[in-house]
Amino acid sequence: MDKVLETKDYKVENKKFFFDLKENVKGKYLRITESSGGRSSIVIPETGLKTFCDILCYFVANGGDPTAQK
Repeated sequence: MDKVLETKDYKVENKKFFFDLKENVKGKYLRITESSGGRSSIVIPETGLKTFCDILCYFVANGGDPTAQK
């Protein structure tokens, strides 16, 4: 059974996001679940969190502008 290390949630418009940092025999991972009528989730292993964060920060900083510098 996976151990929950920390959990946060965030609501925006009609969606609610759950961020659960968990650990199992394979290591730590972040599960992000979206709830808006149904549920869907993604899982990012601990080893990929830094790169995932960098990519997300890129889109936040550039506002999705395709002409922004990489």
